[in-house]
Order: sequence, then structure tokens, then C-alpha cells
Amino acid sequence: MPNPAPRDPAPRRLRRAALALAACLLGFGGTARAEETIQIEVVGGLASVVQYTRYEEPFWTQQVPALTGGRLRAEIAPFDRRGIRGQEMLPLMRLGVVSYGSVLLGLAAAEEPELNAMDLPAASPDIGTLRATVARWRPHLEELLRERYNVELLAVYTYPAQVVWCREPFSGLTDLAGRRVRTSSVGQSELVTALGGTPVVIPFAEVVAAVRTGVVHCAITGTLSGNAIGLHEVATHVSRQAISWGLSVFGANADAWDTLPEPVRTALHGGLAQLEQEIWTAAAEETEDGLACNAGLAQCRQGRPGRMVVVEPSGADEALRRDLLARTVVPAWIRRCGAICAEAWDRIAKPELGIAAARAE
Repeated sequence: MPNPAPRDPAPRRLRRAALALAACLLGFGGTARAEETIQIEVVGGLASVVQYTRYEEPFWTQQVPALTGGRLRAEIAPFDRRGIRGQEMLPLMRLGVVSYGSVLLGLAAAEEPELNAMDLPAASPDIGTLRATVARWRPHLEELLRERYNVELLAVYTYPAQVVWCREPFSGLTDLAGRRVRTSSVGQSELVTALGGTPVVIPFAEVVAAVRTGVVHCAITGTLSGNAIGLHEVATHVSRQAISWGLSVFGANADAWDTLPEPVRTALHGGLAQLEQEIWTAAAEETEDGLACNAGLAQCRQGRPGRMVVVEPSGADEALRRDLLARTVVPAWIRRCGAICAEAWDRIAKPELGIAAARAE
């Protein structure tokens, strides 16, 4: 099926942003004659989170010069400290204003719903399932980014699991009925509504206060990030079952990528593949560490000990999750995304999951 015509890549606001950014982002996609040092600038993921501080930043500033024998040097800054909205990253990369950058798919999907395919709510209850999901959809994502945005996909990253925290006991997903639940995306809100709860979109920084004062009864957020802001002090129960994760991709403007010497591209491919695996391993470890810390277990390493109950998913929860995916999540996503997503779902996901896009009709 042919790809749809690209959306206008630069509405007036985005063109203004592109012009403003061009002055401060000089050097993106830098090229050089043979043996000269190539200097590039990279836009990374969210500031002050482990993925950026422990992995992305040191990779580009310390490992890349060694990987390339000094041929390539990079500076990196997180997108949210560059004055860039997450929704703008892909259009700016298509324009060539940003040549190397991390894109949070959940934010980019506000304009391109098809980008949500790999991280639909309730699709991947654990990281093993998420790995399989990403592997299944990755070739399609590569084609989408290349054809619509002129972006070369180089890596896929994940943040730790987003799970349910509640200030009162619960034993599974069905207990969310009648409760107000903090959500952070359209898909999460649709899921909570299908469970009989009331979704409430609240910024991450305000979650603890909202739970403490009863503005919401529960919240969906990360196992370790929730601990970091003190959510374990106001909530009593936390679920192990992931609602969603938070995928991001690292890519390059294809024109800028093609100007790099072949040995440099080869070295970056290898280094980014290793970085990707390190980030995935860390996401799995942080998910478990967050649960251990929230429960006050001895193996807690990075967080603060709490006294929460960790709710293990039951067989009934697994059956309900699959039913929600088939009857609510996938149909709602296809309604937002259209026929091209229905075709992609039936071609890529239906053979493995046994869930057909036709349910959205």
C-alpha cells in the first residue's frame, strides 16, 4: 500500500522554530574532507533521567571519539533543554535543522498515530513481550521514518515500565472501576475508561500531591520514577503488570547520515547497537529495582525503601488484558490512525496475536 502524502512539514510556527534553532544548532550533520575531524551535535532524550545521564550523554561525548578513532566528535543536549517540543522532533529532522536526535514516540504520535504501534497500552505486560513487539514492528517503523521523514532509524530505546499505583488496596485491573486514575496519554485514558475508571491527565510533577489529596485514587507512572518523587509514601499498592513503557528512537536525517564516511557509519552502527542493548537491560533492571524499593526489599539499590504491596498479575488479569487490547485499545488506535494502520496491524501483528483490525469496523 503506498504511503500517504507527507503532511505539511513546516507550518508557520514550526518554520519560525526551525529558523530560530538553525542559529544555535550549527554543526548538525557536519561533514569534512578525508581525515579531518567531523563535529556533530546531537539532540538527546529527556533531561535528568537515567537513559540520558548514564547512557546517551557518555556514549556521544566519551565513547564515540574512541569508536571512530577520533574521526567523529559529538556534543549532545536533551531536547527539553534545547527549547524543542517532543512533537516537533521528527519534522525538524525532516527539515535538516536537527540531523541527529532521539524522538519519544508517544509525543510524536500526537501528529503521527502510527508511531504508537509498538507501545499500545496493554500490549506488552512485561519487557520480554515488549522486545518481541518491537522486533515485529521495527522493519515497518524503519520504512515509515525513511519514507515520510527522510530519517534513518539507528536505535530503539525504552524507558522502564509504566504501572498502576493506588492509595488504597487493589488486586487487579478490575478494581480500577469507579476510581479516578492519573494517565499521561490518550491510549492510557481509553484503557482506564474501558475498565470503568475515570482518567485524569496530570503532569508528572503533580502526581504525588494529587494522590495525597485524593484528587486521584491511582496513578500510572514508572516503578522507579514514582519512587523518586515520593509516590511510595502516599500509595499503598503497586502493580507489576506494565500498562505501557515509553519507547524512543534514535535516528539521523538521511542526507546528513549519508555524508559521513562509511567507516564512521559502520562504527556508529555497532556502537549504537550496543548502547541500545545497555538501555534495554537498564530498563528491565530499573523496573524490578523500583518494585523492590517500593516494597522495602533488601535488594533495593537506587530508590528509597517503602512498605508497599506489589500486586502480581493473575490469570484473570492476563485474560482481561488481551480482551481490552482486542476490544478497546486496537480499535481506538485504528480509529485515530485510519486504514493504513488497519492494514499494517493485520499484516504484522494479527498472525502472532490473533487479534484482527476488523474489530474496529
